[in-house]
Amino acid sequence: MALLVPCENCGPRPVDEFIYGEIPQVPEHLSDPAARDLDRVYMRTNPTGPAAEAWFHAAGCRRWTYLVRDRTTYEWL
Repeated sequence: MALLVPCENCGPRPVDEFIYGEIPQVPEHLSDPAARDLDRVYMRTNPTGPAAEAWFHAAGCRRWTYLVRDRTTYEWL
């Protein structure tokens, strides 16, 4: 079974209708603005357990949905 993303407007939809984006957490020790921007754009944490994610429904309502998903079990929280 494919992963179904719960869209607030369209209901549960297949994951291939969405574009995924992680909500980055920039470390506090980075004080240089250029280093913070570089970390925000290119460094992904890929954590296990619950993580905040942003999903853009490209093939549907074209709106962003912000969700928390457990990356170990793939359950929406």
